[in-house]
Formats: sequence, structure tokens, C-alpha cells
Amino acid sequence: MRIDKYLWSIRCYKTRNQASAAVKKGTVRINGTIAKPAKEVFPGDQITYRLNQITYTIEVLDRPKSRVGAKLVDLYRIDRTPSEIQEQIALIRGVRDGQRDRGTGRPTKKDRRDLDDFSINPDEDF
Repeated sequence: MRIDKYLWSIRCYKTRNQASAAVKKGTVRINGTIAKPAKEVFPGDQITYRLNQITYTIEVLDRPKSRVGAKLVDLYRIDRTPSEIQEQIALIRGVRDGQRDRGTGRPTKKDRRDLDDFSINPDEDF
């Protein structure tokens, strides 16, 4: 299986075009060597790719026939990303989520007013 198709099928990138573009830029390495989009992936290969300024490392277990569901991704790869980087990823996701709990819906009028009171208005003096 081609490296760009593999990265797309195990959900490292949202589209195959994004995966192919990342490989062409040189941000993907197979066993330490820079890969081209048509490079074949085999079980046991170590893949290192850079996405959103974070370097991920995975090991290929098997090659899927097509794109797989999120729950089945771990059947085809082992995540070998160092623990420090995984902590950094968790921190970034926590900041991105903000202070609202997931699934609570849109902010109410009261929430919006509280945010407006909290934010600094450039027209007002201190």
C-alpha cells in the first residue's frame, strides 16, 4: 500500500490529498528516510510524520484494504510517540476545548453577557 493512502486510511490526515501533500513536502519518513507518495508500506515499518508542529511516530502492524473507522485504527498501527509529546498533545487539546464542557451546547445569553463583561472594550477607559 502507498504511504499516502496508508496515512489517509488510518486517519492521520482527513483527506488523501492532504496526506499526499505532506509526503511531497518531506514531513513523512519511513524507517528514517524521506518518503515519496508512491513508497510502499510494509508491516514492521516505522513511520514518522509531522502534523500541526508535532512529530508523531507509529509502527505499521498491517495494511487495511480501505479507510477504517476510528475504533479500528489500533489494529493497523502502534503509536510509538514519546510520552512527553503525548502530554503536549493533551495540553493543546485542553486549551482548544476552552472552559465549556463538551456537549453542553451553545452559550446562553447569560454566558455571552458574562463574556462581554469579562472582555476588554477598547472604547472604555480603565
